[in-house]
Amino acid sequence: MVVPDGGSPGSAARGDAPTGVERVARTGLGRTVPHQPGSLEPSLAWPGTAWEEARVRVRRAGRAYVWLNLVEQRLRSVVSEVLRPVYEPAHGDDWVIAAAGPAGEEWVQRAGAVREVSRRKGYLLDPDDDALVIFLTLPQLRELMIQHWPCFEPFLNDRREIEVALDELEVARHVVSRNRTLSENVLAQAERAAARLLLLLDGSVHEGAASLALRAPVDAVEELVGDRYADVIGVHADRVRLQRDLPVEDLLAGARRLDAIGIGLSMLCQNFTGRRLVALADSGCRVRLLFLNPASSSLRRRERELGLGRGELGKAVEMNIMHVRRVRARLRDAGAFEIRVYDEMPRASAYLVDGDGPDGLGVVQPYLRRSRGMESPVLVLRGGTSAPLMPGRPPEPGLFQIYQEEFEGVWADSRPVS
Repeated sequence: MVVPDGGSPGSAARGDAPTGVERVARTGLGRTVPHQPGSLEPSLAWPGTAWEEARVRVRRAGRAYVWLNLVEQRLRSVVSEVLRPVYEPAHGDDWVIAAAGPAGEEWVQRAGAVREVSRRKGYLLDPDDDALVIFLTLPQLRELMIQHWPCFEPFLNDRREIEVALDELEVARHVVSRNRTLSENVLAQAERAAARLLLLLDGSVHEGAASLALRAPVDAVEELVGDRYADVIGVHADRVRLQRDLPVEDLLAGARRLDAIGIGLSMLCQNFTGRRLVALADSGCRVRLLFLNPASSSLRRRERELGLGRGELGKAVEMNIMHVRRVRARLRDAGAFEIRVYDEMPRASAYLVDGDGPDGLGVVQPYLRRSRGMESPVLVLRGGTSAPLMPGRPPEPGLFQIYQEEFEGVWADSRPVS
């Protein structure tokens, strides 16, 4: 603001800027609007950068909200199943008030007030939602569980792990409930904590569930929108980004079956040691590996596509085949570790894990004309039975099943490696 001629000197001291200096106001999303002398005509329109920042915030908050909503529903169910039989016989519909006791009287009354408002305004669309426990928040449900832990102990294994997971979720819950900026690191931490907590609330984390959770836990968002994207649960620009999120040791954790097809299967042979392959096969995993024949015309054509000298790619494939042959020679049951070569033009590499069960996982890379396998885009696929897109319709085959059928077709026309 410019002090006009004749203005009192004290007016500038009360907060007005001196002559020639502009005051700048900042908006909530980083926009700056300079204050010019004279009448101000503000624009309500957001620039592109503001819209992009808002969309990022919405995407992160949306993912976190889905996880938090799922955890809250699950914890509410657990609290009801355990505490209702204890308090309902003596207190009826007021069993939540009795379970909260004097320590929780304040927040129970607050939840009751919210329920009354919801009743008057017609917000209770489902009669099953007209229960006090429905209006308890995640911290209040946690308080009930910890306060009555002896009642939960026969069903839940580790109180400390549950509390740690709930602590990690509390940061994201606080940020999302107030529509503040959620960082990518906090979102990732909340998703990991929520997935872990859902397993703990099932009563136990057995070895199979732990292996599946380590490999690629089913995403709450994936469950909601999975039918829009077949069974694709991840897309990566190249193999480096894939291995950052899904290392080979996690992909193969607890595997019962591995079917792999490619040119040289370098992701397996160069990122998984022979000792680990031996341990995997001796644990009962059935392995079938399909390499492109190093002496085939298809391999020489691939060398020309990549601009390699004659025999360069063939030598790399031969080294990988020798590596898995040495692994097979060390096994107690060599028949469960099969190696074959094929002569067709390679179209994609695929690592299909546990394709015979509901917990299958696949990694597929198409072969591009000028890009090495390390540089090709990667799809991560969820195996198992595909859910029907619409009720009453049969489920449609996912990409995992399509690539599994492709593998079987090439396997039938391949030749074993002695």
